This record gives sequence, structure tokens and C-alpha cells, in this order.
Amino acid sequence: MTQTHGPGRGIPYRLIGTGALVLALCAGGAIERGAPDAAATPPATASATAASSAAHDAATRHDTEFNKTFTHKFAEVRGVRMHYVTGGRGPALVLLHGWPQSWYEWRELMPSLAEHYTVYALDLPGLGDSQGSPRSFDKKTLARYVDGLRDRIGLDSFDLVAHDLGAGVGFQYASQFPDRVKSYVHMDYPLPGRGLPAARYRSFSWHMAFNSQKKIPEQLVDSPGDVREYLTGFYPQVAFGGAAFGGTRTSSPFTREETDEYVRTYSDPRVLHNGFELYRSLDQDERDNAAARPVRARTLLLTATGSLAATLPTLRPGFTDLTRSAEIPKSGHWLAEENTRAVRDEILGFLRG
Repeated sequence: MTQTHGPGRGIPYRLIGTGALVLALCAGGAIERGAPDAAATPPATASATAASSAAHDAATRHDTEFNKTFTHKFAEVRGVRMHYVTGGRGPALVLLHGWPQSWYEWRELMPSLAEHYTVYALDLPGLGDSQGSPRSFDKKTLARYVDGLRDRIGLDSFDLVAHDLGAGVGFQYASQFPDRVKSYVHMDYPLPGRGLPAARYRSFSWHMAFNSQKKIPEQLVDSPGDVREYLTGFYPQVAFGGAAFGGTRTSSPFTREETDEYVRTYSDPRVLHNGFELYRSLDQDERDNAAARPVRARTLLLTATGSLAATLPTLRPGFTDLTRSAEIPKSGHWLAEENTRAVRDEILGFLRG
């Protein structure tokens, strides 16, 4: 196994951030990609109103260059109308997003990936613009919906890239359907299981404990304005230099357009509820991961700067071919947005290696 350890090796950690194991003593500057969103922006804005009322293609409708390659599509899977964006040429490559995001987290990476692969960026069941709710939000069940979509699309096998709680789905998919995953990229998500009980997992971060509560999150975050305030307040905390890394960053790593797209989807009360369900199902995930067959596919682990040494041990029992592990330089939890070039190079180098 090739490992690239970052500056936090050997430092005690705490589990803080969107499902990410990060070290408490990391700090540093930020990489900005255009005009960032402001965490203190008042919730009632014209752009928020427009985004909330727009359709599934709101963020890309007027992006002529993007639309030359990519198309929004839907497919019915077990009563859920699943949304995905696809385009490119070559072997199939499936992308799974985390919380609180959607397929759109891959937007900046997709054109480069599409030069070599036919890309399928999915909205997980019940999230983004996928309509309807699955029977459960444990990651083993969600993986079966992903496989149902694979069947509807007509894919035999593919490479798989997954981030955050989507990587919980990715692990379960690769475990349950080993013949369908050629290689796997697991991004910034420690696995609940024998080495990391769900109860301990939740105790290290306020947002995990909050999101796991019954009814309370929906009662407190109950309007588009609340959703915007929650997201814009949360995004900087787990970005590079944010509070989760021992820093003081308050600026969002996302542009106004990116934030508007996530506010649009999570302003739907059903999507907001389903996102919280991802956390309420962590106890079942712990049991399912402990019982899962180890993943046989070649696997690349990518983490935030300073997170690798703490994350890697939680994955080792679940993989037989953890080929490479690396930290993304100057990146917090939002790997694909904070250092798009490094993530692109790692993914393409691994998949084509």
C-alpha cells in the first residue's frame, strides 16, 4: 500500500465535520474559486427566492458549455424517481455525493472526467432532485437503489467515486455487488463499524448529534431562510482553516451559485428530512458495515489535509486492496471544490493507472 501522510500524523484527533475525521490542530489559508458566498448573508434574497422555485436544471440551464456534454435524466427505481446527470465518452464512471450536497458537488470535476469516461453523477434516493423516499436511509439499502438505477441505465460494471455519507453508500455498494465495481475512490468518510461505533461517531460533532435527533432538526430548520443560514454557517466550519481544523475561517468555500443550488434542493421539506435520516440511520450502518464482506476492488482513499492518519484505520478492515491513500493539499472536507485540480489528478491517475 502506498500512503501519503499529511502534517497531522500522530496528533490526537476529534471527529468533527461532515462525516470527516479531522485533526484538531490543523490550520491554514483557503483556496477560493471565484466569488465565495457570505455566511452572514440575510436569508431573504432575490437569488434565494429564484433558486428555490427553479427546476432540477436550475444551476445548469444557461450553462451552454456544460450542456454541450451533459444531460439531466430521470429513472424510476422502486418507487423513487432518481435524478442523474450524464455525459462524456468511454467507460462508465459513477459519482455519489455527500451531505448537505447533491450531484452538483461534482460540477467542476465532471468536464475533465468526461474526456475519459461516461460520467453518471447521481442524486441519492430522496435527495437533490430525486423524488420520493426509499424504504430506509441506511447505506446498505441506498446502495440497492443505486444498483436499481444501474440496471435501468444498462451498465454492466463501472468505476465508482463517492464522498462523505455517499461513501458510506459506496462502501456498501462495492461490498454487496463486487462484480460491478472495477475500482473505487472513497473520499473523506471514516466507516462506522467495529472500530468506530455510531454512538462515538456522533459524539464528536455537534452537527451529527443535532441531525440525528428525531423531529427537532425539522422543527428548527423549517424555512428556506433557515436552510440558507444553516448551510452557510456550516460550510466554512469544515473547510480548510475552519473551526473543525482548529482555525478561525468564516468564509464559505462555495460560490453564491453553488450555495443557491444546495439551498434550492434542501429547502424542500422532504429532502431536508431525508438528509437528516442519513444520520439517524448510523446505528444500522454500524451493524451493516461490521457484517459486510470486505471490498475486493482496487481502492483509493482521499481525505482532507491532516485527516488521513485518523481515517485510514477505520477503513482497513473493510478493504482487501487499499492501493493508495492520500491527503488533498490545502483542503478541508469539501475536497472536490477546495482543490479541484488535485482531486482530478488523483482520480484520473488512479483509475487509469
